[in-house]
Amino acid sequence: MEPGPPAQVHLEVEHLFRHQAGQMLATLTRIFGWEHLDLVEDVVQEALLQALRQWPFSGIPANPRAWLVQVARNKALDALRRRASLRRIEQQLQAQLLELPPAPDPAEAWNTGVFRDDQLAMIFACCHPSLAPEARVALTLKVVSCLSVPEIARAFLAEPATIAQRLVRAKRRLREAGIALALPEDGFPTERVGSVLQVLYLLFNEGYSAHVGENLVREDLCAEAIRLAEWLATHPAAASPRVHALLAQFYFLAARFATRVDGDGNLLLLEEQDRSQWDRNLLQRGLQALERSAEGTEVSEYHLQAGIAAVHATSASFAETDWPYLLTLYDGLQALAPSPVVALNRAIAVGMVKGPEAGLRAVETLKTDPALKNYRWLPAVEADFLRSLGRTSEAATAYRLALACSCTEPERRFLEQRWASVAERTAHPSPHHPPP
Repeated sequence: MEPGPPAQVHLEVEHLFRHQAGQMLATLTRIFGWEHLDLVEDVVQEALLQALRQWPFSGIPANPRAWLVQVARNKALDALRRRASLRRIEQQLQAQLLELPPAPDPAEAWNTGVFRDDQLAMIFACCHPSLAPEARVALTLKVVSCLSVPEIARAFLAEPATIAQRLVRAKRRLREAGIALALPEDGFPTERVGSVLQVLYLLFNEGYSAHVGENLVREDLCAEAIRLAEWLATHPAAASPRVHALLAQFYFLAARFATRVDGDGNLLLLEEQDRSQWDRNLLQRGLQALERSAEGTEVSEYHLQAGIAAVHATSASFAETDWPYLLTLYDGLQALAPSPVVALNRAIAVGMVKGPEAGLRAVETLKTDPALKNYRWLPAVEADFLRSLGRTSEAATAYRLALACSCTEPERRFLEQRWASVAERTAHPSPHHPPP
């Protein structure tokens, strides 16, 4: 192996972390058991760190995934030896370790059904009914998709300390209950499938609307959500119309990735995007998945969300968008699966159908919701309605409140431009100053 440039090594390890760490963790947890889940998380991280230190000098291995698994497994065994617990379970562990296939060809690495089923089994184990619903989602995002505690907290609009405690309790419960890491042959109960879909939705949403950083979209997170949803849609134990509906929504939204920012990385609103540049292949996949979702009699929140995404995806232009139909879909979604963010999106639809005054009244009812306290789009939407009504001074104040919230750099530049467009007609100070 030739030494690898540090930048290339960093990109490779980052890619492996986002796309393979969850599979590594699932497989090693199956081998070592839930009682060693914390250890497995640690050794996976240590293996990735060792790669960052070693590969610039030794070169990137021909099969980096197999290298990481071997290193993580050895680190786990060493740790267990140090704890003097390996002797009691060594024979059992050795038998289980033999189940691992030999290092596959690099081109086929980790594409086998064994590794795929390990990760799907991990997802469904984390969504076991013995765990509280919010704990199922948080744990799955942590150990399957390897999101950090702050990332999970942003997805939940919660404090990191709350998420950390939730994870500690969930891991303890899994150890105590002895949940098996295995896929059933006759399908999963509806409740567990629902928890899994919520996990994938939050994972995709965190990538599609990243809360901080230089980029508006974290395509790696979205790709991970799509990959897992595709697995569910093709696995007989998990496939259902709801899964196809969620996958349809992912495809429709992902089709717009390339047009959400301009060449300078600035945010483009839906009406500003070049629809001819939307990914036609993903749009077609979305339509096919939406058709598959209609095979049953159930109408879930994911069907309604997919319907909303389909309206935008199939409208010839922003002006031709069927906003009355969208408002109907949002009404149904808010009735079926109410949430503050759904209510805010519905308020936008209200404004498009009934005018900015009506939209502003809809936003006003959400301003006391604690879940939206630091959500940048609440004051931003309010500011847009105020701007449309010519109430520029109030709009400037609202834009400043939005800028005080966490957001990506493209979003920050967009909000600053919006603030500047109204501030020049008012006496407002710089948006970089904290709001009064």
